Amino acid sequence: MSSPGRAGRFDRVLEIPEALGAERLPEMGFRFTTKHFVILASALIVGTAVLAFSGRASTGGRQKDAAPLAAVVRVAPTSFTSSLTLSGEFRPFQEADLYAKVAGYINRISVDVGDHVKAGQVLAVLEVPELSAQVQGAEASTRRNEDSVRRAQSELEKAESLYAATHSAYTRLKEASQARPGLIAEQELDDAQSRDKQAAAQIDVARAMLSENGNQLWVAKAETQRVTVLSDYSRITAPFAGVITKRYADPGALIQAGTASSTQAMPVVRLADTSKLRLVLPTPESVVPQVHLGTVVRVRVPTLGRTFEGRVARFADALDVQTRTMRTEIDVDNPDRSIVLGMYAEADLVLAQRDRVLTVPLQAVARTGSEARVLVVGAGNLVEERSVKLGLEGPHRIEVLSGLREGDQVIIGSRSQFRIGDPVTPHELSAEEEKAGEVVS
Repeated sequence: MSSPGRAGRFDRVLEIPEALGAERLPEMGFRFTTKHFVILASALIVGTAVLAFSGRASTGGRQKDAAPLAAVVRVAPTSFTSSLTLSGEFRPFQEADLYAKVAGYINRISVDVGDHVKAGQVLAVLEVPELSAQVQGAEASTRRNEDSVRRAQSELEKAESLYAATHSAYTRLKEASQARPGLIAEQELDDAQSRDKQAAAQIDVARAMLSENGNQLWVAKAETQRVTVLSDYSRITAPFAGVITKRYADPGALIQAGTASSTQAMPVVRLADTSKLRLVLPTPESVVPQVHLGTVVRVRVPTLGRTFEGRVARFADALDVQTRTMRTEIDVDNPDRSIVLGMYAEADLVLAQRDRVLTVPLQAVARTGSEARVLVVGAGNLVEERSVKLGLEGPHRIEVLSGLREGDQVIIGSRSQFRIGDPVTPHELSAEEEKAGEVVS
């Protein structure tokens, strides 16, 4: 016999609604207890779980049997530009340290770092007292030699007048002696001829004196000009328009003449022309033959977030033996002075440009040494592998010379996901997706 407790917990008769056929249960000799209800509920739960698991298993089998998606790009002719991105530093188009030609003390300096100056503007004035005295002495010597030249000119005119008179007297005496022989004494005729020759000689002496004084005057004027020019060098002026990038001295400082390398001459200021800048690029040896003068270059300055246009203005035409690069300079206009000297920039150097060529993304090409292969969705959407011959290479795409035809669908992305001969479902990427590097898997 069962205990009263167990009978009260499991043998209790449940009230079954008439909708479930409760009126027929006594006729069948069956009593529905709590125990029977628990067994029935457990059976229902297990059955539901089995059905759910079998449904998921069948769904997974169907997904496994479906062909995987493959991101493809369709091959089409397009204009292709091969370019190389290089980084360089901006240098001034012109730059000079301005020295003093004469030694002296700085009396006044009118510019400082960051000042923009014009060509010919006075930047500093030196005080050179001994040079002023030299200028005055040279000017006095010039005036003295000018007086000597005028005196020699007067002596020459006097000698020419004397010669004219004596030559006329000798000529008359000679003519009278020839007309009436014996009328003029021979001694008198000889004396007149002697005076005539002496007067002619005096002219030559006066001319020589005039020439000598003229040469001395030329020397005095040259010395005057020399010291005057030196005096002008006491005023340091800007040889070109630009900005003062460095100031070396202050008023009162002694500046040595910067005319000899043996002296410890110090410049006064440094002047740089920033209206146009030179972007210096180290061009690799492999692309040197493709660098041409006048090529338009897009220059990006990350610090400013701006892009400028420049041109290849000059290159060294020689390689640096240590870096195996060639110095290439890009001229970039800087009218608003927004680019600061020393800033770094990235330049897209165009190496070659072709029209209507077949290209594929770089990520679609697998290279092994000199060989290159791509995966293509062929007939029946089956994966094929093709060997290709490559041409120009850009930052994102590469030219295909052979191995592909227009309209072929090239697979991009991870090659390990696909095997040759497997069926796939091609998903052609849009230009935006390809540019953004989105790969549908």
